[in-house]
Amino acid sequence: MACAIQIGLKMPTDKAPPRVSRTPARYRHTMETEVVENSDGDLLRIGVPGQCCVHAWASQCSLPVNIATGSSRQGSQNQDLEEVLYDSQLDLREIVFVIQSQSNSFHVSRAERQRADLLRQTQSLTQTPPPVLLLHSLTDNEGDWSILPLLPYFSSLFGKNSSWLVFLEEETNVKVTKLLQALRKFDRRKEWFLGKPLHDEESTIIHHYAFAENPSIFKYPDFSAAWALSIPLLDRLANKVRDDPLKSDFTIDLKHEVALYIWENGQGPRLTAVPELCTEPEHSPTAQHCATTLRSPAPLCGEPVKKEDVFVAVKTCKKFHTERVPVVKKTWEREASLLEYYSDHTDPSIPTIDLGVPNTERGHCGKTFAILERYVSDAVPKTSWLLVVDDDTLISLPRLQMLLSCYDPSEPVCLGERYGYGLSQGGYSYITGGGGMVFSRAAVVRLLASDCKCYSNDAPDDMVLGMCLNALGLPVTHSSLFHQARPEDYSRDFLAHQVPISFHKHWNIDPVAVFNRWLKDESKSTTPHGLNKSTKEEL
Repeated sequence: MACAIQIGLKMPTDKAPPRVSRTPARYRHTMETEVVENSDGDLLRIGVPGQCCVHAWASQCSLPVNIATGSSRQGSQNQDLEEVLYDSQLDLREIVFVIQSQSNSFHVSRAERQRADLLRQTQSLTQTPPPVLLLHSLTDNEGDWSILPLLPYFSSLFGKNSSWLVFLEEETNVKVTKLLQALRKFDRRKEWFLGKPLHDEESTIIHHYAFAENPSIFKYPDFSAAWALSIPLLDRLANKVRDDPLKSDFTIDLKHEVALYIWENGQGPRLTAVPELCTEPEHSPTAQHCATTLRSPAPLCGEPVKKEDVFVAVKTCKKFHTERVPVVKKTWEREASLLEYYSDHTDPSIPTIDLGVPNTERGHCGKTFAILERYVSDAVPKTSWLLVVDDDTLISLPRLQMLLSCYDPSEPVCLGERYGYGLSQGGYSYITGGGGMVFSRAAVVRLLASDCKCYSNDAPDDMVLGMCLNALGLPVTHSSLFHQARPEDYSRDFLAHQVPISFHKHWNIDPVAVFNRWLKDESKSTTPHGLNKSTKEEL
């Protein structure tokens, strides 16, 4: 935050995606079927959590997953899949896929497309296809994206009849045949934690400086490549969650925190590397052995949002006018059409605007809410999008404009890097401010129309906004392309398959050099520095 020290299958547009009905129960240990349409227009009947088998545990419930189409595919992949299934003790029905989906309409559409693709790969089989679940639709608890609170749910529903729980991100492309072959290598009766390993090159603030003496020794999964838990491990972890409720205050980097919880200070299993879990582009020649790859959808979501439709608010203060503001001007300010600097001191040379809120050494809630008020006033041009950043945020506005083309500004969109506070105790999610907070006009209007206010000018603005959004029932939408910290604070392999949008902090780095290496696009031609092509692949 500025002037503070911080420690610490495209779905048809006229069709609403199928959604699980909500019930007051914390977990719904039941199954029902629903029909979805895949990208080829076939109707597929799949098993989802729902209202059948009431009062019965999963072991007493059949999972009635049938195919509602007469089409049959005899391709080589399906033939290979049948051979794998009948030559192996591992049955396809013993794998439960969980897509780590989000409730924003764009992300629901992506997850539905991914689910339909998984079912398409298995629909010519005589066996029942596996359950494919959308994480955001399983319960009413906002914090279930943090996975760990849901482990008892998964254990109760699938512990008797399944062997593997496989988690996928929305962009993860799965080759079911190769995944089955990979899972066959592991004894399903034992505890396994599988994935593509990441490690830290140096101790990092986002991991609370864990393993400071040798950061590379601890491995955690790259969620984009998929990761898996064997059912024996799932059951033990579920019992642990039941017997010893989760206590962590902050959820910052979920993949690292999940691995730490499973490792259990050396008492639990470490992550086992699976070479077939990959993050190469799906059509890459180097991905022939891969069971998972990254999708490269084309086209993206239409033309990039025009720069004239994004209003940029930079939070600063007098003491950083000569230290941080010049970096903004040297790097990304030129890409903005509408930008204002907000400070505690008016400086016409920049220029800055004094909103009448005193500077605080931490928090900046008063300043941020004043920015929201100004955004909807007649003092600034009317735009669909508001970007709020710190004066030490480094950001690519062209890449942000491409990302925003995927979102509907008439919806209340709140976008950035998602953190959580007290998620296992009824807490809330929030957009961490340093990486940039993006709001649609509809979201700002909803926020200001509510009774949510800062309890003090120096309250943490991002967390107060998270509490407000949670009270209003508005979701926080996560993008891993925003970063609260410096590139040095993230695994190299994690950044290798990204086209990042932002980083934060100038600690012990040359911020101009960091911008030029990670965020600058050399020209605005058709494929500058891989912007059009690579960004589409990442998004």
